[in-house]
Amino acid sequence: MKLKGKVAIVTGGARDLGRAVSIKLASEGAKVVVNYFDNPEDAKETLKMIQENGGEAIIAQGDMTKAEEVKNLFAAGIAAFGDRIDILVNVVGGIFGRKEITEQDEAWYNLLMDVNMKSCWLCTREVVPHMTNGGAIVNFSSLAARDGGGQGASIYASAKGAVMTFTRSMAKELGPKGIRVNAVAPGTIATSFHDRFNTPENREKMKAIYPLRREGDAGDIADLVLFLVSDDSDYITGTNIDINGGIFFS
Repeated sequence: MKLKGKVAIVTGGARDLGRAVSIKLASEGAKVVVNYFDNPEDAKETLKMIQENGGEAIIAQGDMTKAEEVKNLFAAGIAAFGDRIDILVNVVGGIFGRKEITEQDEAWYNLLMDVNMKSCWLCTREVVPHMTNGGAIVNFSSLAARDGGGQGASIYASAKGAVMTFTRSMAKELGPKGIRVNAVAPGTIATSFHDRFNTPENREKMKAIYPLRREGDAGDIADLVLFLVSDDSDYITGTNIDINGGIFFS
């Protein structure tokens, strides 16, 4: 029970990677606020899984690209578990599709930057007044931020690169308060994200060149997040940790 007595907010915490993170943190004793956007059934299922495992959580709807809805999410967490928030995991993000530069318009740019970067900024801004010494923030970047992303993913990759830079900036700014800020940068993880925006053929091709010869799974990511928010990593801040089976350097 590495997180006993701590309160965690997980944005995008109802499915895929967010669900795995929410369940993992709750299993280690954290009281978890599970945010979701547009699918209450996913959120209810995640809550059920947490409770069946003996954990404590609430679910809270909200669009993390909207300042007022971010405030409402944090207010729900404070009402349920008290004013102190120990952990924030910014999972919210998405690619939404692939477009070449000549196909992109301002609405497309704004969508990808808002979902991937603005959400991270808004939630970090909101949590800091409620975090004390020992607080931990984990942001979600991507392998795309390292290598520029696949075809048609330029804005997504750029937004995730901004998350990496923001992580380092916040580590410097919040370190004197005793708050650590890190990011994870997943490669291909077997979730609905790649079911929608990748092809089976490309996934098999990529697995053949991974040093570990497999895709990751959501549990791999959740284990890393747990490490980064627990006291096991209390001298680690400002890092962007690659978790991709070795593909980045291969």
